[in-house]
Amino acid sequence: MAEPTTDTTARRRYTGWKVVGANSVVWSLQSMVWVQGFGNLAVELRDQFGWSKTFLSVVFGATRAEIAFIGPVQGREIQRRGVAPVMRAGAIASAAGFVAVAVIDSRAQFLLAMLLLAIGMSLVGFLTISAATVAWFEKRRARALSIQTMGFALGGFAAPIMVLGFQTVGWRATVLVVGGVLSSAAWWAAGITGRRPEDTGEPMDGLTAAEADATPDAEGSTGRHLTAQQALRTRGFWMISFGHAFALLVVVSSMAHLALYLTEDRGYSAGSAAIVAGIVPLVQILGTAAGGYLGDRINKRLISGVAMQMHGAALLGLVWIDAGFAVVIFIVLHGLAWGVRGPQMQAIRADYFGSTSFASIMGWSNIIVTMGAIAGPLIAGSLADATGDYRLGFTILGVAAACGTVFWIFATPPSEPA
Repeated sequence: MAEPTTDTTARRRYTGWKVVGANSVVWSLQSMVWVQGFGNLAVELRDQFGWSKTFLSVVFGATRAEIAFIGPVQGREIQRRGVAPVMRAGAIASAAGFVAVAVIDSRAQFLLAMLLLAIGMSLVGFLTISAATVAWFEKRRARALSIQTMGFALGGFAAPIMVLGFQTVGWRATVLVVGGVLSSAAWWAAGITGRRPEDTGEPMDGLTAAEADATPDAEGSTGRHLTAQQALRTRGFWMISFGHAFALLVVVSSMAHLALYLTEDRGYSAGSAAIVAGIVPLVQILGTAAGGYLGDRINKRLISGVAMQMHGAALLGLVWIDAGFAVVIFIVLHGLAWGVRGPQMQAIRADYFGSTSFASIMGWSNIIVTMGAIAGPLIAGSLADATGDYRLGFTILGVAAACGTVFWIFATPPSEPA
């Protein structure tokens, strides 16, 4: 049995922050390779194979749908077996998926390879690392999640490295290299993120007893731990899920199509488009830092609702203002909104429903959230193919995201145990 950590060393040695650090490394690599990197890879595939934006959007959507449908099973296995076995299984599946992507030569091969890779990316990704971090924090939950999210933002900033690899050694070799690095990092991180407070005897948040008493509860925390079945019966579960989904209409469509939009509609080179896409996460870091500070202090629904308006304004400005500064406006508004809103998505669920069944609750929520991740790129890509540019598709998505604020208005915490 682990000895309780002494008050004088609780914060300095707190394992929870090590978990956050390991998760940040994995999420940074996943952001660079899988999330932000897909848009840059799409440009290479379009140029080599002549594949349409609609087809690439369908593949992107199919991978997100697969991740959504395995979410409940993944959440259940995280609760039953723990984070480490799930993440290591994901590392193996990811390695196999990257190899498969690197050798594709047809549409069918690409779709099957991406579906295999999606399994690995899901098992080492958002749901798994969020569950690991939430288990270690209560009063400083938004802060911990914001630091973790900074890794995601840094990975997006590093996405131009992939483009450099495409230009120097080709996209196939680049996919193999970055895939090997990501899979190895996930295997290593599993040894850290698989720990839980009860395994080490450390106090929650790494706070001494006196510090815990003096630190107020995070804003919105109910102090309850609901099961997945209980959470599903609350209005808050559905409003948070749909609010998150509507935000992803802009977030995921811009990740999948920003490079294509900039190269086709605004005449950017592939390298310049990658740089612009990489600057967005740099601004996101600033928003994430603000979100971590504000999320534990003021209403997370207010933060999320304002961010939805910023997402919508950013995308509408990008396609309706022809001047070059529209790209700058998009970078600032979208990056800040993404950063400040991101940590609230996990934190508010843990505040409302507790951490005991967080993985299962998040797994079920992901089915709804992924609707936005699928619909956004598909709407943008199909309408771009049909009309010849991205204006109509991005307009629809921008307006929808702004209207999504209404979900956060009604996403009130459960008034009584469900």
